[in-house]
Amino acid sequence: MRVRFLGTGTSQGIPVIGCTHPVCLSDDPRDTRMRSSVWVDTGEIQLVIDCGQEFRLQMLRAGISRIDAMLFTHEHADHTAGFDDIRQFSLRYGPLPVYAHPRVIANLKQRFDYIFDDTIIYEGKPRAEVYELDGNPFEIKGERIIPVHLIHGKLTVFGYRIRDFAYLTDFNDIRSGEKEKLRNLEVLVVDALRIQPHPTHLNLEQALSLISELNPRRAYLTHISHLLGFHREVQARLPRGVYLSYDGLEVEW
Repeated sequence: MRVRFLGTGTSQGIPVIGCTHPVCLSDDPRDTRMRSSVWVDTGEIQLVIDCGQEFRLQMLRAGISRIDAMLFTHEHADHTAGFDDIRQFSLRYGPLPVYAHPRVIANLKQRFDYIFDDTIIYEGKPRAEVYELDGNPFEIKGERIIPVHLIHGKLTVFGYRIRDFAYLTDFNDIRSGEKEKLRNLEVLVVDALRIQPHPTHLNLEQALSLISELNPRRAYLTHISHLLGFHREVQARLPRGVYLSYDGLEVEW
């Protein structure tokens, strides 16, 4: 398994436009964060989870020229706004398989209607093949993927477990019974927005509490705001086996 953190920032990224906070002005490249997304390579398939505003730049920086499918956690712009840039994948390899909650599929069809309207035909048009998820496990080319029901304020969103890896972003609670899907993990990625409590995200204390409860071998924090602090300072305070992710970090096991 290989996982590459394509982006690890919150909805505005870091630095935030016009921000004078010390983290926004940091010269440590680990404090510069694009919108959150990951690339997952199981050895059998390659997936991307979410595609925010910098999706094209993330693909170029990582040298990724082919993916087998895209999974969406939810419909917020920082997780979907780069959807138009699937065009190079679909032009080369055919319609890109896309998996998401029915509500998210409906949102994509509204915002990117030209992709799904068969009467609109032009060279270079992105193409997608959509699959609505009901929360049950599903397979992509024989690889089993388990959705995990999370709560993001008042919104139900999906996390995903793939083998012994789980990716949980943009949430402040987990639906009853879903934690059982998250046992015996090698790598767990968890939302940790900032130090202060937040109504729709885990803060650092809550993220560390969940990690302790689930007890993965390694855990990585993502969807990070500048208000969490400098990378080097936050990492120095984290418990053993817990790491602050950064853009471009690749984990292999």
